[in-house]
Amino acid sequence: MDASAVLAWLREEPGADVVAERLAGSHVSAVNLSEVLQKSLASGADADGLAEDLLAVGLLVADFGAEQAWVAAELWGPTRRLGLGVADRACLATAVVLGVPALTADRPWVEIEREGLYVELIR
Repeated sequence: MDASAVLAWLREEPGADVVAERLAGSHVSAVNLSEVLQKSLASGADADGLAEDLLAVGLLVADFGAEQAWVAAELWGPTRRLGLGVADRACLATAVVLGVPALTADRPWVEIEREGLYVELIR
């Protein structure tokens, strides 16, 4: 799950219902969890206990290790024109390594072609 999906759910934005249905048992990269926490703090939200609350509803945190780092690095070329940052590529790499779809609100991601990568939009 991308930070954009988690944030859409937290903020009750369009697509929140799609995220709510898939939240329990889904993975978020530790990198993307950091992004959720940072964006929550930046918006002035009380982020104390937010990570624990997300875990309590069944969201799983995936470590970002060497394999994910390599896949994220490989994705730099194919995603460069789309302007994806490290956190975006961390989400995509985590999805590839785990063999699950990447759930996001970021429409340009559907243009990315890579074996083993599946992107699903929440809106």
